[in-house]
Amino acid sequence: MGHSCLYIGSIVPLAEKSLISRIRGRAARRPGVAAGIGDDCAILNIPDGHQVLVTTDFSLEGVHFRREWHPADAVGHRCLARGLSDIAAMGGDPIAAFLSLALPPKIPQSWVNQFVKGLLKLADAFHVSLAGGDTAQSPNGVLADIAVVGSVSKGKAIRRSGARRGDRIYVTGTLGGAAATLKMLFSGRKLRPTDFATHFYPSPRIGVGRFLMEKALASAMVDISDGFSTDLAHICQESGVGAEIHAPAIPCASIGKPAREVELQFALHGGDDYELLFTARPGKRVPSRIAGVVVSQIGHITRHKDIVLMNDEGAGSELRPQGWEHFK
Repeated sequence: MGHSCLYIGSIVPLAEKSLISRIRGRAARRPGVAAGIGDDCAILNIPDGHQVLVTTDFSLEGVHFRREWHPADAVGHRCLARGLSDIAAMGGDPIAAFLSLALPPKIPQSWVNQFVKGLLKLADAFHVSLAGGDTAQSPNGVLADIAVVGSVSKGKAIRRSGARRGDRIYVTGTLGGAAATLKMLFSGRKLRPTDFATHFYPSPRIGVGRFLMEKALASAMVDISDGFSTDLAHICQESGVGAEIHAPAIPCASIGKPAREVELQFALHGGDDYELLFTARPGKRVPSRIAGVVVSQIGHITRHKDIVLMNDEGAGSELRPQGWEHFK
């Protein structure tokens, strides 16, 4: 929000100073933010003995959302959820968010209001300050880039590279609901967002990540944003290991009303779940529920570099990464 100036010109009905005032008035300042919107830079307080975590994520109209499908508040929610999920995957605590927002000339001010409302509602739930950013005019479509800054105890961040042979593999929550919902949207179905919350309003697993870090339970971790098969491959590649996954143990999501369980392929390869995938040493006792979220053991790490999916009859086949990848 170009901390000292928010350029918005004529792209929305509100004048520049009025828009700055509205956003600034709604963006609560938390203890971790010494100075937020209003100066050239934000000033953040990082606790002693902690390291800084920084992540950025794009949300692009036509790629990550469509205005005809997604309510504006859901777009704002999902925009911030992406960054918060990355902080969760490192076992950290979020402190502040920075939003760069490019808007097309004729977008209604009401859409912008609802976008900000959805983003700030999620920010409030996790005690995160919207501390700045930038705004510009887009020639075509909405582009939102969120940067989230967090902290983690020095040397305690959970990385992708710590998995070792024999480690158990776990996932939080259920998988595949977001991708199955997206397929329904592509088919032309009109959906009530509150009935498909896993897609429209995903819940970042900050509490789970923090617990795993504090108890030193996870040896490696990643959030499931690109799809389970792809994100598991990230851990295996960074750790130099392979994996064996038991298909019957994978927790497939149920969506809609009445709720229906999604197909296994959505759970294996669908993206936007924003659950956590992590490994733990064999001697570690991982609870079946952490911070109110179900945790499922679904396999183990092997020394071979391939990933094998075992069916309920004990037969295995290679599980290739088939999740989301830009430019592919």
